[in-house]
Amino acid sequence: MVQDILRSVGRPGPWLAAGLIGLAVPAFACTNFLVTKGASTDGSTFITYSADSHSTYGELCHFAAGRHIAGAPLPVYEWDTRRYLGEIAQVAETYNVVGNLNEHQVSIGETTFGGRAGLRDSTGVLDYGSLMYLALQRAKSAREAIRVMTDLVAQYGYCSTGESFSVADPDEAWILEMIGKGPGKRGAVWVALRIPDGYVSGHANQARIRRFPRQDPENCLYAPDVVSFAREQGWFAGRDEEFSFADTYAPLDFGALRACEARVWCGFTRIAPSLNLPSRYAMGDPAATPLPLWVKPDRKLSVRDVMQMMRDHFEGTPMDLSNGVGAGPFAAPYRWRPMTWTIDGKEYLHERAVSTQQTGFSFVAQMRRALPGPIGGVLWFGVDDTYCTVYAPMYCGITQVPRSMAVGTGSWTDFTWDSAFYVFNFVSNWAYSRWSDMIRDVQLVQRELEGGFLARQPQVEQEALALWEQSPQRARDYLTRYSVEQGDLVTARWKRLGDFLLWKYMDGNVKDEYGVAQHPRYPDDWYRRIVAEDDGRLEVKPLPTEQATH
Repeated sequence: MVQDILRSVGRPGPWLAAGLIGLAVPAFACTNFLVTKGASTDGSTFITYSADSHSTYGELCHFAAGRHIAGAPLPVYEWDTRRYLGEIAQVAETYNVVGNLNEHQVSIGETTFGGRAGLRDSTGVLDYGSLMYLALQRAKSAREAIRVMTDLVAQYGYCSTGESFSVADPDEAWILEMIGKGPGKRGAVWVALRIPDGYVSGHANQARIRRFPRQDPENCLYAPDVVSFAREQGWFAGRDEEFSFADTYAPLDFGALRACEARVWCGFTRIAPSLNLPSRYAMGDPAATPLPLWVKPDRKLSVRDVMQMMRDHFEGTPMDLSNGVGAGPFAAPYRWRPMTWTIDGKEYLHERAVSTQQTGFSFVAQMRRALPGPIGGVLWFGVDDTYCTVYAPMYCGITQVPRSMAVGTGSWTDFTWDSAFYVFNFVSNWAYSRWSDMIRDVQLVQRELEGGFLARQPQVEQEALALWEQSPQRARDYLTRYSVEQGDLVTARWKRLGDFLLWKYMDGNVKDEYGVAQHPRYPDDWYRRIVAEDDGRLEVKPLPTEQATH
């Protein structure tokens, strides 16, 4: 049903409780892209992630590396609700984690697809969020992270609905898709596929793994009962090699196509236009050929290219949000919720793009084998709307994060100008009111900051490597100072941008460089819309006496 488009259900914002596994963070309407090292310009592996929810507070978590008593009880709290789920056994050593990237350059993202009703096990101790952060604290590679996650749910149970995970390290990128077996049934059914080197994949709240090779452990891992469980439920009766995970556990509906697969389609068409992927599937035609799980880009992608993949409103496609009356006079590519609505007995929708106003935080994780782990891994982190954010470099070996982005600096219910989340929301929400003009000012500063980070990156890492040879801790300290300074610099610069935009665009005026208020017209198309709806009240009709005197 069209109501299934409402996968953008609000989730609480993130929260870090010392000593506990459980950051209450969002995620029912997120977008991930995965770029293998052979598809990037410099041999980096990339994961992108946007945490989208109308009640997500964007902040950057940090788990310090630690030594523990193996087997000691570790409380687990649900990521979304902070509800206590139970306890698991702690391990002897955990690794430094900055956001969704650890010091060994393992990164994990996710999107929730929900899947068949009734498969969530409310008695499970682990939800999808705790799984991600446990794996990041315990794994040195993507494969190990997949093993940690699947072993944990087998032992303690899985209490979330269907989930697609992006799991990557400097060498490999994997998609892991998982769903529970129902109340009181321990474990989950799952399958993981390695993306071929040189290719790019993506997922956006819809399961995407269909058929998979059953005798290729180098490239495919899966639960032993992933097919037999479906047979037991009466959902599959074919041969094992014909089994499709996505079609069985998350059958497509209109919402899954139009609000979810459409985002992947758009990302693929941006990086591989030569494929001429038709829009029928993304537009909701169930008879159309499904998207491939991965594509080979027409050219290799840089860090900047991958950032731009997260900044998209379907521009230039049949779903372009900058078109139509919904965009207003200044072509704002945003629509306020609800996503579906009924008028005069018919149901309609607003498109769901990668860039959306409800993003709490997003990142581009960069991982490189040629550098030591704490230097090679960079979490390019931003808060709020991906189109209006700035991705600041947070190195994975740092021991603290910028105060303006840290857990505890403000919250969903506690406004403060010290918070990057609120500063960026101030700018973006003001920009929405006169988008076509203000976004140009926003992008000037965005390019200034991100361009500076990218230009300085080689020098910063060269200095960090020199320090690493003397002492790894000195390199960590150097990168910590650098990351903290850049994160807080971004927040301060963005606050000044907000001040400038308020000054320049106050009261519908547009001030020139001398501070003189100008009064630019609405676009002609908008005036024509006004005229088309007018009943004659607005037309200027000179009086007869005026006509006689002119």
